[in-house]
Amino acid sequence: MPKINGNEIRPGNVLDHNAHLWVAVKVSHVKPGKGGAFAQVEMKHIRNGSKLNERFRAADKVERVRLEQKDQQFLYENDGMLVFMDAETYEQIELPADILGDRRPFLQDGMTITVEFYEAEALSASLPQKVTCQVVETEPAVKGQTAANSFKPAILDNGVRVMVPPFIGQDEQIVVNTETMEYAERA
Repeated sequence: MPKINGNEIRPGNVLDHNAHLWVAVKVSHVKPGKGGAFAQVEMKHIRNGSKLNERFRAADKVERVRLEQKDQQFLYENDGMLVFMDAETYEQIELPADILGDRRPFLQDGMTITVEFYEAEALSASLPQKVTCQVVETEPAVKGQTAANSFKPAILDNGVRVMVPPFIGQDEQIVVNTETMEYAERA
């Protein structure tokens, strides 16, 4: 694995530190009046989510881990486990349903997601940035309410509640941003 200097750490980098995998969340470079400069790094443990604050000087060497990203197609859910298939090798893997966190309702049959692997162990999964959903329940549009930048609540076909513009009606298709879990546009 490539070793990088302590001042080359960037947010999002995955590091092998103290025999554990950590992802750099925040990095701030500090140059105190006395002594050498260092990088103050807030890290999050990949497996258990615990946090650690560490200082790295420019001379310190840290192992940067490269995660392998593979596209996986969602097949079905079985006893709290999500079953995915590699589109190239047709190999199937099972991942716990909580790997997607609160974005789990946006997972649709046949959807292709990106799974990050480290030595054949799946560490994280991410959905496409935009997903099309159908509005199953919302308030009717009120005449003359289009002037203000107002939103109204709507419930989607997957049970998620989002705020939509007043012109969106029931049974319409909308595009939702899965990162912010907000309305993006009409489908």
